[in-house]
Amino acid sequence: MPGKTASPPRITKFTNCRIIRGNELVEQDLWVDSVSGKILRDQEAFYGLHLSPDEVIDLGGRILAPGLIDVQLNGAQGFDFSVPQASKEEYDEGLRMVNKGLARTGVTSYLPTVVSSTPEVYWKVLPSLGPPGSKHRAEDGAESLGAHIEGPFISPGRNGVHKIEVLRAAQTFEDLEHCYGRDNLTGANQTVKMITAAPEIGNMSANISALASHGIIYSIGHSDATYEQALTATQQGATMITHLFNAMRPFYHRNPGVFGLLGQSERKRPYYGVIADGIHLHPTSIRIAYNAHPDGLVLVTDAMKLCGLPDGVYEWTNGERIVKTGARLTLEGSDKIAGSSATLIECVNNFRRWSGASTAQAINAVTATPARLLGLQGVKGSLDSGADADLVVLSDELDSYSGPTLTIDQVWKRGVKICDSDKGNTVA
Repeated sequence: MPGKTASPPRITKFTNCRIIRGNELVEQDLWVDSVSGKILRDQEAFYGLHLSPDEVIDLGGRILAPGLIDVQLNGAQGFDFSVPQASKEEYDEGLRMVNKGLARTGVTSYLPTVVSSTPEVYWKVLPSLGPPGSKHRAEDGAESLGAHIEGPFISPGRNGVHKIEVLRAAQTFEDLEHCYGRDNLTGANQTVKMITAAPEIGNMSANISALASHGIIYSIGHSDATYEQALTATQQGATMITHLFNAMRPFYHRNPGVFGLLGQSERKRPYYGVIADGIHLHPTSIRIAYNAHPDGLVLVTDAMKLCGLPDGVYEWTNGERIVKTGARLTLEGSDKIAGSSATLIECVNNFRRWSGASTAQAINAVTATPARLLGLQGVKGSLDSGADADLVVLSDELDSYSGPTLTIDQVWKRGVKICDSDKGNTVA
């Protein structure tokens, strides 16, 4: 008679590990519950609830951190969020492939980003990109926290690789509803979490407070805004800058532009995205921004669907073509940067080397800080009791070429191990 299949552990205790508390790494055990998917308070679990762990994992001094959060991701695994498929089922299947692939890189939550497109594209793809809620299973991999729409209300002079023909200007909130779809912006089925737009285009600045009232983050980006125009946007409710320095008016001593917002008082300074892939920004630019406002820096990949694919020339969403050379993506026939193919943990490693940030501070830039931006502090990006048990186990080793390097050893989603480098690093 065949034996019964062993039940997966419900209560897991991690021991002999270093966890993040503020800006420090401390030695402390961590308990998680795979049924609730939450982190437990260890003293209460043992002494109050009289729980015994079903599994004890000795991490041998490795780092146990929250799962990584990427708030600007255009696609991966050959799938582009901005390209509708023949059917919603086919599009959703592509999302499932992305979610599992992202989990292998340590990303457990993200904002799928849709670039400047026609309204018809937004109407088709956005309904699939909202948070899955209770429908999401641990084995599904990474989960969406809501869509990030980059454009089309951006400056034609700061468009980067966004197609100029689809750019537009908004006068009223109704213009936004028509472009993105009303149900995607408001109501019970809202899917949009963040919008990148240029506040100086049309009457966009006047619509920022309305977006904020619906829980949508307004991020200044692809903008030729002066410092004064950017400051007005923050006064209206803008709380984020999309890929700082890229696709915006350069810093000038008589007009600091959008970058000048980092010189405001602590309470008024926005969060800002940084692509630390070694291509978009010089390391010194990253260090300057970080020293100006360390608590606001959010590392992003701006990764394209080519992430994980071999080098070569690939079709782009608007009929043009992209050249992939390592992590560098450029528009064919030009030197225009067209996004990144670096992973988020690679950006963390680069940032740690270039900025002088501690290991904990570098990890916070992809966990605690984006969680605060999204209003999810204590739920995501945290190891506090009651937070979602989305975790990564990291080794901190010395690479002879690049120096100290964090590598992903294990990934846990809602208290369940879904990736393990010792077992091929695959998702269950």
